[in-house]
Amino acid sequence: MDRVTKLASQHAVVIFGTSSCCMSHTVTRLFVDLGVNPTVCELDNDLRGKEMEKALGKLLGHNPAVPAIFIGGKLVGSTDKIMSLHLSRNLVPMLQNAGAIWV
Repeated sequence: MDRVTKLASQHAVVIFGTSSCCMSHTVTRLFVDLGVNPTVCELDNDLRGKEMEKALGKLLGHNPAVPAIFIGGKLVGSTDKIMSLHLSRNLVPMLQNAGAIWV
């Protein structure tokens, strides 16, 4: 859990996912298209990935626990939450407040 919170607090946007997860790729692509340079942590390529995935599962309250997205050091949720924020036009202001983009 410490590694998850440390990474999340050090970067404006952090995406915890896996290299083979299409939803992780989709969320990453959305952020890039919005002008964000997200930090992506692929748990299947990390030695402590299983441990972090368990911690994320507890935070999110469901499995699979990826993708898990942090903005401004706070857990926002998974793909469904990010897409909901984007469609309601609340994602960009949140990214601006976190210092992830400037408009």
